[in-house]
This record gives sequence, C-alpha cells and structure tokens, in this order.
Amino acid sequence: MNLTRRALLAAASTLALTALPAAAQEPPKPRQIVINASGGAQAASLRASYWADFEKETGIKVVDTSPVDFGKLRAMVDSGNIAWNISEIGGQDGFRVTQMGLAEPIDAKIVDRSTFVPAAKEMTHVFSPSSYSTVIAYRTDAFPKGGPKNWADFWDVKKFPGPRSLRNHPVDNLEAALMADGVAKDKLYPLDVDRAFKKLDEIHRHISVWWTTGQQPAQMLIDKEVVLATGWNGRFYGLILEKAPLAIEWEGGVLKQSSWVVPKGAKDQYWSMKLLAMMTDPKRQAENAMKLGYSGTNTLSEQYVTADKKPHLPLEPGNLAKQIWLDQEWWTKNGQAMAERWNKWMLSKQ
Repeated sequence: MNLTRRALLAAASTLALTALPAAAQEPPKPRQIVINASGGAQAASLRASYWADFEKETGIKVVDTSPVDFGKLRAMVDSGNIAWNISEIGGQDGFRVTQMGLAEPIDAKIVDRSTFVPAAKEMTHVFSPSSYSTVIAYRTDAFPKGGPKNWADFWDVKKFPGPRSLRNHPVDNLEAALMADGVAKDKLYPLDVDRAFKKLDEIHRHISVWWTTGQQPAQMLIDKEVVLATGWNGRFYGLILEKAPLAIEWEGGVLKQSSWVVPKGAKDQYWSMKLLAMMTDPKRQAENAMKLGYSGTNTLSEQYVTADKKPHLPLEPGNLAKQIWLDQEWWTKNGQAMAERWNKWMLSKQ
C-alpha cells in the first residue's frame, strides 16, 4: 500500500511539473540583452515597435549598440568573447554568415516564420523581419513631365538630364547596369560582370557623387545637389509623406531583407530567440513598417498597414511585382572579387 501511494505521489509530482506554465520552465532571465544594430531612426522604431514591449513583458532590459560591424562580429565569435546577444548584419551577408559558422540556427520552436515571405523564411541561421529596396529617386520638379521609369531611363542623360548619384559599391549597381542594358529581371543571375562594367563605363562621368552613407541620397536631393539618385526606399519614405518634391520608381528595385543573427556561442540564446519571436508579430511589423517604410516580411502584416502607407512599401503587391530579390548566394561567392574589381574600376576613372 505504501509503495502504491509513493508511486501515485511520484506520478502526481511529474504531472504537476509538466503542467507548469512555460515561464516556470524557462531558463533564468539575464539582466539585459545587447543588440548591435544600425542605430538612428531605425533603432528608435524598433524600440517602439518591439523592444519596449519585450522589456515590459520579460523585465529584461534591451541595450542597443551601433554601428553594424561584420568584422567585429567575426572577431567576437572567433575569440569566444561575444559582447552581443543579437546582431544585425548587411542584407547581402546572410549566406556568408551562415557559411562561416558565425551564427546560431534560428529556433523554429520559438520563432515561427511559417507565414513569412519565402525569401525571409528560407535562411536557417538568419532572421529577417523586414524588407527594403534600392530604388531610383528623383526630384519631381526637375521632371515635370514625369521621371524615369526604369534603369535605362536613369542611364539616359539626354532624356533625363541633370546631376546624379550612385552608391560607391558594386552591390545593386551591377544589377542596375545590366537591367539598363536590357537584361530581363528573371535572367540577371549569374551576373554578366563584364557587361555590367561596360554599361557602368557609359554613365561614370555623369555621376556627380558616389554616395557612401544611407542618408546622403535623400539629403542631396533635398539640397538640389542632384536630381536623380539611388538609395534605400525608407530614406525617402518620410520625406515623400511630408510632401517633399520627391518620388521613387519601383521598377527594377533590388530587394533585400533586414538580417539579424544570434552570434555563435552567445549567452542567453533562449531569451534572444524570444525577442526575435516578438519581432514576428504581424501587428508590430506593420507598426514598424509605417514608421520606416520597410515592409514587414510576415505576410499577415500587410492587413494592418493603413491605406495611405501601402503604396510606399516595397512588398506591396504592385511594387513587389516590379522588383527583384538580390541573390545573396551569388554575392557570397563573388562579393570579394567584385569589391576588388569595383575599387580598381573606380581608380581607373580618376
């Protein structure tokens, strides 16, 4: 009888433990989670849309640092001295960080990406809650009959005269050059590099400024330093909503995902995954999208975006149909060689 009673008590104890709420079975909470991010307006929006609620719900402080630094991330992982729990990386670096073993796999049991766009749920070690695009932007008062409609128009300095700006980087520019030369969007990859640089030769002397920081294109357009520029769509978003004389063209836009990783060997990985899980929420993604102009990658988020904001977001169906996704795998394999060739090309033009 006593043995039976003890067995029953043991069974009851086991059932009680399995019935405990998830929080009771979670690992100890750290005092803080450190996130390395881009800073500025993006960090402010991320805090308002996600991080502040995470702090309230968990009691864990979210500390953000900047700027994003791939080299520093690699050095941390290599040394085992990892100061970040989560780090943002460049949109083209997803395959590279995975191949180099610098990131932990995203825990699918915690982070549900089942309703994300395909490009954002295929990466095993990279979390992508939003998407942005490199687009053509222009001053509407410089082109009262209508601005450029594609990359061929951007290259057409007679039809669309005036000072222009391109990024001082091969990413996006090689794709743009090939589209300007008539390559169909679905035939871009693998990139015909020789053809791209030949097309870039045509426009080099017409580029007034080769920009290096994200805020430059919009500022140059506002200051009338240039009338045409490429840039990340979110940099023009707020200005266009405020009725500045700017417009963007989505045709041939080069889409990328914002990319976040949990560094390999980082502490408190469970809580990092919980924070990423909060960033899957469609309503929160919509809130962030309406602040920054970068679409949420959860397909359910679009329904929460107000009608006046939808036309300005890259993953709005009409805009999405005009664009391409950057081939991260191609750039992972060829990025270093392209950077070296780009630098030599720029030097040859001096």
